[in-house]
Amino acid sequence: MQRPQLNPTPDQTFELVGTGPYDFRKILDEAARLQHEGQVERACNHRFQAFQRLMELLPDDEEVILEWNHRNSRAVLELLHATAVDHFLIGDYELSAAQLELLMELDPEDHLEAATLLAFDYQAMDEQELFDEVINDVSDKHADRVILLLWAGFRREGRLPAGELKRLQERFPAYYREFTATAHPADEAYLQSIESEHPSVEAEARELWFRTESLWSRWPAFIEQLKATL
Repeated sequence: MQRPQLNPTPDQTFELVGTGPYDFRKILDEAARLQHEGQVERACNHRFQAFQRLMELLPDDEEVILEWNHRNSRAVLELLHATAVDHFLIGDYELSAAQLELLMELDPEDHLEAATLLAFDYQAMDEQELFDEVINDVSDKHADRVILLLWAGFRREGRLPAGELKRLQERFPAYYREFTATAHPADEAYLQSIESEHPSVEAEARELWFRTESLWSRWPAFIEQLKATL
């Protein structure tokens, strides 16, 4: 087996070249297959073990930016994001945040929009200063930012910021309806839409609910306050 290498490019990035346990594209595909078959824990472990091998490769004393347009290097970035999501969903916000911080070091352009999940991690950890820093990197084109600012305002002040509430209601009404709904079924209509090439806004709103539902199970008062605005 070829020893994995970090090869520099003319663009001052690196390409991570490796085979076998360092073929990160193959690892991601295998984890996706396991998850599709319902073997979720095995899929998560598969990703985490690959993350541990990655940590052994990265130098401690040198800045490394991975080349997005290189197959295996991009897979490394996607793997980091995927395992960070795994840990976020089980409530391990510290490890999730550490993985996302590393991801943003390896990919300063943030192709995978890691800043969004990192902001949720920081808010869950009550790291308000870190949250204030990263929220500026979360696009205002997405409802995630409004939900984050509403939650942050509620945690800090005990009430929903009026401006952000109005923005959610007027600019992202499907998300407002979803986050104040009494039920969020993963029914056939939702699955067909979210898996299609052009998901509906309603399906995307429900997907955001599912991605963040673990938070609202721990901090239900925020959702209760949102429902009170109906």
